[in-house]
Amino acid sequence: MKKLLWIASLMVLGLMIGGCTKTPETPKEPVVDASLPRIEGLRTLAGSTEVGFEWTPIYSAEIEGYYLYRQDGNSMKKIATIKDRYISHYVDTDLKPNATYSYQMSTYSADKHESGLSMLASVTTTAPVAKTATLGSVEPVSFITAVSGLPARIKVIWRPHSFENVEYYIIERNEYKSTSWEEVGKVKGRLNAEYIDRDIKDNYTYRYRVKVKTNDGVLSKPSDTVEAHSKPLPRAITGVKATSDLPKKILLTWNPSTTSDFAYYKIYRSPTSSLFYSFYGKTANTEFEDLISENGKTYYYRVVAVDVDGLESKQEGTVTGMTLAALNAPVVSSARYDGGAIFITWGGDENAIKYSVTKEFELSGKTQKQSFTGIFESNFVDQDTVPGVEYKYKIIAIDKYGIASSPSDSVIIKTPKE
Repeated sequence: MKKLLWIASLMVLGLMIGGCTKTPETPKEPVVDASLPRIEGLRTLAGSTEVGFEWTPIYSAEIEGYYLYRQDGNSMKKIATIKDRYISHYVDTDLKPNATYSYQMSTYSADKHESGLSMLASVTTTAPVAKTATLGSVEPVSFITAVSGLPARIKVIWRPHSFENVEYYIIERNEYKSTSWEEVGKVKGRLNAEYIDRDIKDNYTYRYRVKVKTNDGVLSKPSDTVEAHSKPLPRAITGVKATSDLPKKILLTWNPSTTSDFAYYKIYRSPTSSLFYSFYGKTANTEFEDLISENGKTYYYRVVAVDVDGLESKQEGTVTGMTLAALNAPVVSSARYDGGAIFITWGGDENAIKYSVTKEFELSGKTQKQSFTGIFESNFVDQDTVPGVEYKYKIIAIDKYGIASSPSDSVIIKTPKE
């Protein structure tokens, strides 16, 4: 902390020397949200130049982490931001021996709103302790436990060693049914009494133990062994279906999640069946409507359940959805001129409910176009013809949603001259 203040002082001095007269912004007042849970029972343990803190962690998803305040004159100054709500230990260092300090804590949310402050905790650091050589062996820590059921992590807690000459703790891990131990971390400082292991598998059992290393190189025997189980992922979603017969949209449906602490569903979408699935939306319902402007457009989807801790279920398979395709273009079966009118008949998609016909011709050196709509039979009679003119017709089919097919091949008929 002192180092940060020193750097900040140099930066301000540099601005003054450079001639900048900009007034620093006043820090924003925290937004206090009385609905956020507060820290209760802040506990302390004093060393000669440090104070250790322990509190009951709040695993609620509405909070992101914790703020620690230390009294500075007549006000409380924020000295630490603890960015993980699963942490429950912290050590304030570089303090003066035989000095009294007062602290308060608060919780904060993802949008940086803050709870009310905890009760004031005052603690006096101890007298300086001379560093002496360690005589004989060092006993292991007297208490250790591990917390199961946390998302993507296991927390190991122990009681700080009574010996002041502790340099760090060594945390060792043993996978379930394995006979070997591996070092997974070190925690520096006697009063630091927590380690969070994030390099783990979901729904898996591990064992842990802790060794003490002193400043003069003495290593304790291992502590008791503790066991913990990581939280399983939410159960996979079943019954995922996607439509292929709706206009301009794909509707996804699935069975409700059976995970007890379910929070919501995530939908992932890809234009291909195997690659590039990206997050597309979320919902608390068991259906999701994907609005799409193209006809006959295909997408591939994965739906996962998310629990209150943000863990996602797995879905290896995919489901394919498609917007309703446009009708097939009509196919002209006959076209004839009987001397007074042109008769055209066609076949086509059985889902067509009506047709439109476009007519194009050239008369007196000008190109003319006409459209005929609302044709409910698969034939057309054009009596508005004149001799010696070439007529070109195209037919379009339309379904009940108003989606039009591609035009048919052109039908060209030239009326004979008189």
